[in-house]
Amino acid sequence: VQLQASGGGLVQSGGSLRLSCTASGSIRNINYMGWYRQPPGKERDMVATISSGGSTNYADSVKGRFTISRDNPKNTLYLQMNNLKPEDTGVYYCNIPPRVVVGSWGQGTLVTVSS
Repeated sequence: VQLQASGGGLVQSGGSLRLSCTASGSIRNINYMGWYRQPPGKERDMVATISSGGSTNYADSVKGRFTISRDNPKNTLYLQMNNLKPEDTGVYYCNIPPRVVVGSWGQGTLVTVSS
């Protein structure tokens, strides 16, 4: 299944964005899905993950501000980002752990937070 992230853009500090990740097929049987980001000049890191049962995990830097969710019937993963900060700037990717391990990434979506 191919994953396509969208919804990025330019937003002021304190603003909100919702990212979407649309799958080309069913995500019902995909156990874990996640959002990752790569700030300019830095390594790519995990932002949030969600299991098929709805269990979530967040990076400390986004806890309380970001919410990951999934809509299996719509084959879509979401990331609601509130109270955005300049340090949240980066390219955001959706992916599944097996592909992360082998370094297989799709096209991300750019989020730019201005101060």
